[in-house]
Amino acid sequence: MNAVAPGLIETGLHAANGAPDRLDRLAATIPMQRAGTPLEVAEGVLWLLSAAASYTTGAIWKSAADGNGTSED
Repeated sequence: MNAVAPGLIETGLHAANGAPDRLDRLAATIPMQRAGTPLEVAEGVLWLLSAAASYTTGAIWKSAADGNGTSED
């Protein structure tokens, strides 16, 4: 079993809730200095579903937007 743990993702939720600069303030707290996109998360999920990940098990794919960009077992 594998899992996906995205960090800060740029969605309409941030724009619709809280202060207008909320996403910018949160992005400033991570090393990438930006939010990830839904497409970036989808690409990680597609990789986990692909043959390239056929020997991957027990991993947590973390998006680079969480400031880490690694997967761990």
